[in-house]
Amino acid sequence: MGEKSIPKVSIRQIKAARALLGWSQDDLAKAAEVSIPTIKRLEALDGPLGGRGETAERIVGAIRSAGVDFIDENGGGQGVRLRRPGRRTR
Repeated sequence: MGEKSIPKVSIRQIKAARALLGWSQDDLAKAAEVSIPTIKRLEALDGPLGGRGETAERIVGAIRSAGVDFIDENGGGQGVRLRRPGRRTR
């Protein structure tokens, strides 16, 4: 299975991450190097982040690079949090 899987992140997590960062849809589009209409289209839905795998990876990668961690479902629900300065993810 050589295909990369789409990150398991929800649209709500994307919106929450943007809010933590103070980013507009335009800011996210620029950081992820995707079009603004793509961000708007994806965020108009609910549920898991859809779209092409490469697009999802760019969006998630841009948010992680800006300092946000995605929290998996762990009985308490999915979420996001800002990393402490200087802490890196894998």
